[in-house]
Amino acid sequence: MAATVDLKELVIGGSFLIEERHPEEVLTPEDFTEEQRMIAETTRQFVDTEVRPAIPQLEKHDWHLARTLLRKAGELGLLGANVPEEYGGLGLDQTSGTLISENVGRSASFAVTFGAQTGIGMLPILYFGTEEAKRKYLPRLVTGELVAAYALTEAGSGSDALAAKATARLSADGRHYILNGEKMWISNGGFADVFVVFAKVDGDKFSGFIVERGPGLTNGAEEHKMGIKGSSTTALILSDVKTPVENLLGEVGKGHKIAFNILNIGRFKLGASCLGGMKLMLHEAVRYANERHQFGQPISSFGAIKAKIAEMAIRTWVGEATVYRTVGLIEEAVRASAKDGEAKLRAIEEYATECSIIKVMLSEYCDYVADEMVQIYGGYGYSADYPAERAYRDSRINRIFEGTNEINRMLIPGMLIKRAMQGRLALLPAAQRLMDEVLQPSAPSFDEEEGLLAAERKLAENAKKVALMTLGTAAQKFMQALEDEQEVLMSIADQIMDAYAMESAILRARKIAAHSGEEAAARYIEMTRVFCHDAIERVEKSAKTALAAVSEGDELRTLLAALRRFTKHTPINAVAARRSIADALIKANRYID
Repeated sequence: MAATVDLKELVIGGSFLIEERHPEEVLTPEDFTEEQRMIAETTRQFVDTEVRPAIPQLEKHDWHLARTLLRKAGELGLLGANVPEEYGGLGLDQTSGTLISENVGRSASFAVTFGAQTGIGMLPILYFGTEEAKRKYLPRLVTGELVAAYALTEAGSGSDALAAKATARLSADGRHYILNGEKMWISNGGFADVFVVFAKVDGDKFSGFIVERGPGLTNGAEEHKMGIKGSSTTALILSDVKTPVENLLGEVGKGHKIAFNILNIGRFKLGASCLGGMKLMLHEAVRYANERHQFGQPISSFGAIKAKIAEMAIRTWVGEATVYRTVGLIEEAVRASAKDGEAKLRAIEEYATECSIIKVMLSEYCDYVADEMVQIYGGYGYSADYPAERAYRDSRINRIFEGTNEINRMLIPGMLIKRAMQGRLALLPAAQRLMDEVLQPSAPSFDEEEGLLAAERKLAENAKKVALMTLGTAAQKFMQALEDEQEVLMSIADQIMDAYAMESAILRARKIAAHSGEEAAARYIEMTRVFCHDAIERVEKSAKTALAAVSEGDELRTLLAALRRFTKHTPINAVAARRSIADALIKANRYID
């Protein structure tokens, strides 16, 4: 019988919106063990010495080289970091696996090859394969002997994955499933040996299968892509392809469980990969800004450039805080699930909302950093002879991978409401208490908040209130039809994401200050202050748009009055703060976390 996770002893997924957390409760990069740091450094050295010099050759579609690099990654244990030792992996914790993903994010399009192998290609077998299938495939996948791919999308079914047309039927002798159909956008498609394929048994039971390359399985020509040119992307054609019945993943008709749960893992790993890319882009942008002279001085001395470097650093640092806070939640839940694979997957599913937040936030932060990198490089940023051009092209796909950002934005409030209706998240009582506060506001207090980042802590608390107020108002008006109000849902998601990021940054900065002193934490405190004051303005603007779409008249005026009260703040000198943040990186001539 499968082990269960007692989530009552853990942080409930999505509860950040209605509960306060304390610095000692969250994982931050400052908590990494020496072993975890060594794993990160091993990965970084492999990427910088073996992979990055090979990127130009990979972009010429040298798939033999891609396989060689996967084998080398396998020799270092990087492919099987989170795979149990009994199947040839290292059995490492989730944090170590995420640190590997982060540092592989430095490797341009090889990160896609690596992610398809270790994530969506391998994990369905690990979590849903039969014992026979696990022992047959996993040891050879973690060494890189076999290359894996994931075949879900079709020409007519992208975000709507369950609309797939590929079919599977049981052979007359009951020994094989016979698959027919065509899949699109298959990463590693041109040279993979093993595919996780989704098809409908008897035309209606959506199911997952392990399919080996063999008779009837062919791939189309390589796609001519905007970016990630060093990764293979092809169509996959299945014509009466046979796969043994023991290669069924999970149960017939339960393929959606595989597809959606594996995407949760993929989303937070993708966020970590984006983080690694952002750190490298910022590092190179700072170095270039110091080297490039105009008007007799380095461009890094100009305020306009400092503002860009500072904002790139802020989003990178806040993104990192948010990624590892989420990984810490997953780590605790997975640890509580012992060794049972399905229980581990349920533990990860608990934080599906947070995984979607990470995916959207980090992919968009990454795009921002890439865009500003090009701008700092100027005309050279547009040249393929300089790193900014490739970074810009490669970053764009991340907003489409693992479910588009639009889909994930709608999932964020949707999953919270679903959990509330199931009684798994006390969202409704919290919303009712908030509406009582909105309708009967208490007398204003003139007492100043005390403690480190007190004003920002109040802003984060109020950002959560705004998100909850907007979500509750929309849910009350539209009821079951809320899922059709996509613009409103996406606006609410933006508020929720900023609230989560604000709190994550505050918790990390306070934790650093508590351990190292406020002087040592000064730069982190500045980054947190700038981020929070910018974020509350975004929250206010987004909430105005959403509230005007869901209410009118006296109700709208009441809600807008509450919004003004919640988002009221005294501006800080963000110009001086950004200059100070940028100066630290410019002086070091590198990215510093």
